[in-house]
Amino acid sequence: MRTLFFGTPAIAAEALVALHATTEVAAVVCQPDRPAGRGLALKPPETKVFALEHGIPVHQPKKVRTAAFAQWVREQEADYAVVIAYGRILPKAVLDAPAGGCLNLHASILPKYRGAAPINWAIVHGETETGICLMQMDEGMDTGPVFATRTIPIGSEETAGELYGRLGKLAQEIIRQDLPRVPTLTAAPQDHGAATMAPMLKREDGLVDWSQPAARVHDHVRGMTPWPGAHTTLDGKRFKLLRTKPFDGEVEGPPGTVRALGRKRLLVACREGAVELIEAQLAGKKAQPAPQLLGGRTVTDGTKLG
Repeated sequence: MRTLFFGTPAIAAEALVALHATTEVAAVVCQPDRPAGRGLALKPPETKVFALEHGIPVHQPKKVRTAAFAQWVREQEADYAVVIAYGRILPKAVLDAPAGGCLNLHASILPKYRGAAPINWAIVHGETETGICLMQMDEGMDTGPVFATRTIPIGSEETAGELYGRLGKLAQEIIRQDLPRVPTLTAAPQDHGAATMAPMLKREDGLVDWSQPAARVHDHVRGMTPWPGAHTTLDGKRFKLLRTKPFDGEVEGPPGTVRALGRKRLLVACREGAVELIEAQLAGKKAQPAPQLLGGRTVTDGTKLG
């Protein structure tokens, strides 16, 4: 099987490893290099790094809705294009260019969580299971028929960043075991009436609402980690919540009130119940675990967040 690969971040690089091992990869298409770090030096996508190390041609178009790009895709003479976390919506001319069209590895159990951030929103909404779907792409937003679905459980304290890593391994499994069978499989249409959306994350999505029940607050923190980061305010400054866990019990005070439990544990009241604050970071300072936050008096018993 000759394939063309579209993908940019780490989860896509995981999939590319398996695709390179099982098919002839004609080229890798990824986003342009972006400024990163304090010096804002241009940093290549992880898929580009892998491709160059293995002698695979790389293409980084600034625009995909051009006749020239669609022609370039046709010239690769691929049986299929395999897409995962590329970061741009492909037009019909590109979707139709490979002989068998474009196949997407989508990180949810479709039709739930269509869109750009399915991993994050699945955690935010308290899902206990997710997965990877191998689907035929059409012009809709993750609306095409599905060839194969593989699932994994979501840990009760697992963050989006941690789940990304595990789903990357699951994507490899699908590529090795299900992708070769696509020519003999019949894709099943989705139940569009059961669809839910997972829109692209914005920085403001990380804001914590302490008037929510504790379970919702904890899931929100997990789902927004590492980006955009769950945050609240402390004395008017941004206070980033890096890790929490549910607390079995109630605490006194209105939502957002901090209560110290001894010298090492911090609890924050929610509308129902409380969460334990394991690690946090005040703007301009390093991340600190609860004992240091207490010891340095960054927060004290009775502090109000938000």
